[in-house]
Amino acid sequence: MKTLLKGSAVLLLSASPLLAGGIERAPQSLGVLFEEGNYAELSFGGADPTVEGRDIGSEAIGGPYNTGDVAQGYGFVGLAYKHQFNANLSGAFIVEQPFGADIRYRSQPFPPTPGTEASPMLGGTSAKVDSTTFTALARYKFENNFSLHGGLRASRASGDVTLDGCAYSNPETPCIGGVRGYEVNMDTDWGVGYVVGAAYEIPDIAARVSLTYNSSIKHEFDTKESISGNPIGPESTTEVKTPQSLTLEGQTGIAPDTLLFGSIRWVKWSEFKVDPEMFTGITRGGLVDLENTTTYTIGVGRKFTDNWSGSVSFVYEPTGDDLVSPLAPTNGRKGITVAAIYTMDNIKITTGINYSKLGDARPETGAANDPRARMEDSDLWGIGVRVGYSF
Repeated sequence: MKTLLKGSAVLLLSASPLLAGGIERAPQSLGVLFEEGNYAELSFGGADPTVEGRDIGSEAIGGPYNTGDVAQGYGFVGLAYKHQFNANLSGAFIVEQPFGADIRYRSQPFPPTPGTEASPMLGGTSAKVDSTTFTALARYKFENNFSLHGGLRASRASGDVTLDGCAYSNPETPCIGGVRGYEVNMDTDWGVGYVVGAAYEIPDIAARVSLTYNSSIKHEFDTKESISGNPIGPESTTEVKTPQSLTLEGQTGIAPDTLLFGSIRWVKWSEFKVDPEMFTGITRGGLVDLENTTTYTIGVGRKFTDNWSGSVSFVYEPTGDDLVSPLAPTNGRKGITVAAIYTMDNIKITTGINYSKLGDARPETGAANDPRARMEDSDLWGIGVRVGYSF
């Protein structure tokens, strides 16, 4: 049971870039802290989202047009090391890529070309976000099975956004003017936040409940803005906060060699604002406006032999307002992850496959909340591998 328990929270692959759950690609779990003894881990994999639909508002020029697939696939890699200093005190260092995005609407000339997989309303709009976090943690376990954990998290991030297509033009002059062709480059910046939490365990039944709070991390990006390649205004600084979150995780044995596990994760995406100086001065609004999310996960793990165990888990994120940013064109999700764990001596290899159905959404622009597209039947496939070594 303990062997199964230590690998049970298996690769709960999250949604894809700038989809459900904002721009989060990994749940930032601290499970490595609860491994026995000294432990090192390498994880890697990839995800292939498909987000497509038809535009709204192009009927006068031969539409509606298909948007094509606007969400790009991505890969990820992570490292973790946990050291047991004595019976009570342990520490860990984690490197991961929890936030990221790659959204691209294919460019469409005006007048548009019939039959092409591109929307004249949003064609050319894109968002690219990269981030890496480095987390240093300590955990102290008391004699009554209660423990406290906490530490610091440093984040390195950058981003680029382009707004293009007729949706961003002046209403009086369709497909001309406005902020069509707007580009912003936010150079690489470092920010620091903190992590704090507590856990309680009952080893005899492989039970554990933990609660972890991640603070927001403030970045101050050196920013360049332009329209159609022409700089607008001087270089400035854009303050962006990655969102704070609260995660409740639990697991318990429910039968010999069988484990029940789950989590509830709340993320305050409403504080994730991207407001470049010149853009907000022109439009009186920001680039991103996301709703807070709560994500629920539940799963069952089973040990089949001394070497093999497996699990199945389900994830659910409720839908919110279906009017969304074109840079985050889905709304909620439902997913399933199936994983297999192979253990041999001190090595543990976990492989997980995830399928998620992403909720329908209507990307909108402008103060009038005008929908510009209807994205339907979106989904995501993901696979991940985690190799752990105990010593």
